[in-house]
Amino acid sequence: MSVSSGVTEQTEVKLPVPRERLPRHVAVIMDGNGRWAQRQGLQRIEGHRRGAETVRKVATRCGELGLERLTLFCLSSENWKRPAEELGFLMEMLSIYLRKELDFLREHNVRLETIGRLERLPEQVQKDLTQAKALLESNTGMSLCLAINYGGRAEIVDAVREISAKVAEGQLAVNAIDEELVGRHLQTRGMTDPDLLVRTAGEMRVSNFLLWQISYAELWVTEKTWPEFDVADFDQALIDYAGRERRFGGLNQGGKQSC
Repeated sequence: MSVSSGVTEQTEVKLPVPRERLPRHVAVIMDGNGRWAQRQGLQRIEGHRRGAETVRKVATRCGELGLERLTLFCLSSENWKRPAEELGFLMEMLSIYLRKELDFLREHNVRLETIGRLERLPEQVQKDLTQAKALLESNTGMSLCLAINYGGRAEIVDAVREISAKVAEGQLAVNAIDEELVGRHLQTRGMTDPDLLVRTAGEMRVSNFLLWQISYAELWVTEKTWPEFDVADFDQALIDYAGRERRFGGLNQGGKQSC
């Protein structure tokens, strides 16, 4: 079954699944950059550099397939425990990536979004992010969302604080609080929840990533590290996703209740 292209150039992209079976929103925990580098006898920072190349490949593939959103876990709120040299390189590489890839993102009609507590980032990184988002905000294609200094628990805490303040000020009744309202106070408000969560490097955990949003996401884990991950791996994740039956707590076709 061919899938129509979502990029500027009209190319035919084929996957052996119907278009409607593909996820709208894919989230990725990009794990294993440092381990890949160490296995190659390189410094950990080289793994992050190689991982940035994988980002371009996967983002391009999402555009080709017409997926709506790709969310990447770039830096968790716990990653500040890493060596200062590595963190400094990550911040520098993020700024370089934004400047270097801006034309590519513009040409491919990609919008840029961010989630996370960005105020802790270096001033130059914040400036580059703001400028890039502004330059790409009129694009109408796929959304690339970067989770930077992000933590799922911290996001929920921030939402609870904001809702509690409105209750205390008399702007909101307690019995008006429901899942929809909580969702509107999360950093991802206005975004669809991820349909598919991909994790590289074989780790079987979600690492405080999009805890509220991935409640019904399908999980797909590969032993490959992020620098090793390629388009064929991404395609396989999509194919496997398309073959799963998503019931959201309902009944399957045989009438059996899902777990």
